Amino acid sequence: MLKEFRDFLIKGNAVDMAIGFIFGAAFATVVKSLVTNVIMPPIGKLLGNVDFSQLFIAIDGKEYGSLAELEKAKGIAIKYGLFINDLISFIILGFVIFMFVKAYNKMKADEPESEPTTKTCSECAMEIPIAAKVCGHCGNREV
Repeated sequence: MLKEFRDFLIKGNAVDMAIGFIFGAAFATVVKSLVTNVIMPPIGKLLGNVDFSQLFIAIDGKEYGSLAELEKAKGIAIKYGLFINDLISFIILGFVIFMFVKAYNKMKADEPESEPTTKTCSECAMEIPIAAKVCGHCGNREV
């Protein structure tokens, strides 16, 4: 069982999955930075100098001048501005993944399918080589 597990880890699926996870995490960091530092500032400027990362609703009944004051006082709040940033990051990341999958599926569809190498015996329904004149399973000569 340990040998099978080692083979699983080394031969493909786990390694491919780990590489995908690492690249995915790095890409998510880049997208989050893109949203926070590039996309949201102009949107905030267009909407009247709004900094989305600073938008919150205090639910503990107190007033806070900024998110930093809220966090320093350990206040309780709904930080909907940060949620908006994360939602936009998610949408961008989802769109990019969609485009990658779409391109991959298109490349995969362009690959010619290989010629079949077997056929099914009309008598016993077993798979036999295309060139077979007699079924090796049942002896049928009308294959």
